[in-house]
Amino acid sequence: MIPIAVPLLADEEADAARAAVLSGWVSQGPQVAAFEREFAALVGAPFACAVSNCTTALQIALAALDIGIGDEVITVSHSFIATANCIRNQGAVPVFVDIEPETYNIDPRRLAEAITPSTRAIIAVHQMGMPCDLTALTALAEQYGIALIEDAACAAGSQIQVNGHWERIGKPHGRIACFSFHPRKVITTGEGGMLTTADAVLDQKFRLLRHHGMSVPDTARHDSPRVIFEQYLVPGYNFRMTDIQAAIGRKQLQRLPELVARRRAVAANYDGLLANFSGLRIPKEPEWARSNWQSYCVRLPDHLDQRRVMQHLLDRGIATRRGIMCSHREPPYISPNQRHDLRQSEIAQDHALLIPIYAQMSENDIHLVLEALRAEFAR
Repeated sequence: MIPIAVPLLADEEADAARAAVLSGWVSQGPQVAAFEREFAALVGAPFACAVSNCTTALQIALAALDIGIGDEVITVSHSFIATANCIRNQGAVPVFVDIEPETYNIDPRRLAEAITPSTRAIIAVHQMGMPCDLTALTALAEQYGIALIEDAACAAGSQIQVNGHWERIGKPHGRIACFSFHPRKVITTGEGGMLTTADAVLDQKFRLLRHHGMSVPDTARHDSPRVIFEQYLVPGYNFRMTDIQAAIGRKQLQRLPELVARRRAVAANYDGLLANFSGLRIPKEPEWARSNWQSYCVRLPDHLDQRRVMQHLLDRGIATRRGIMCSHREPPYISPNQRHDLRQSEIAQDHALLIPIYAQMSENDIHLVLEALRAEFAR
């Protein structure tokens, strides 16, 4: 079986987790703090706050911006449903706009048409690790005085060119960027997430919200020679990362440049080998973007049935996934009054195919995937 993705975990991660366990401190503690510092330094962010996953990161981001009942947040339907759910869970209204067919990312032209007096924020998803057009999005956010949140769940290690300089996704362009460390992402802690920002006030809000609104972290109470009584300053959550996860994350972070380089090599190989498949659309990387290639997504020609192709590949031992889901097609978000046309999002879900990509892929693995696809085109 050639899986859709495989995390690269080795003795270094196992040893780090063991050391955290044996330290006696396994909840949010010194390993989390070190992981935050190292992640912030890598992406070029003044502040980074670790949490339990990217969904909770998005939830905290909205809560820290005081977005709630009656507010509108513009985003894409073409994303994992967590993007929409975190808006709904705040009592706000998700307003879905369409994607660019080449990058599968939010279309800035469609976004501008969706802004109303009730719009409080934009959640721009760097889908499958491909950076959004942050230059256009930040200009719109500034023009209308609304917050830009980057759903960078898939984008650790991706880069964007700003004013002639390459910068990592996570260096603040909007107000907040949110990351995932799920096993299908380029680096993993099993589950886990991170928020980055340049705003010290927002960072302090994140830290309160993730830990029940507690005024004093456990580490401060533990290290103090005097008794400290904490306060609970705001209604908060238990969205903490454990020190075991953070210890693994620190080792994964050291691997990130190598993992991205390997994935980019696999993607380049795919680009060359798939270019001659008639009717197949391969992903397009804008000249101002460097994707980490968290996923490699191809668009099937109309005459090929997505489900049948996926089944035939699975029968040959090759795992795939359908195009990214559309939240507006799921029961909680189905509406006869959908404001904006989402045709490109629906086409992507119905005709796109995610094929295997991971750092450990061999040349033979790649050719097996190619031969299976070639057989489908011949069929």
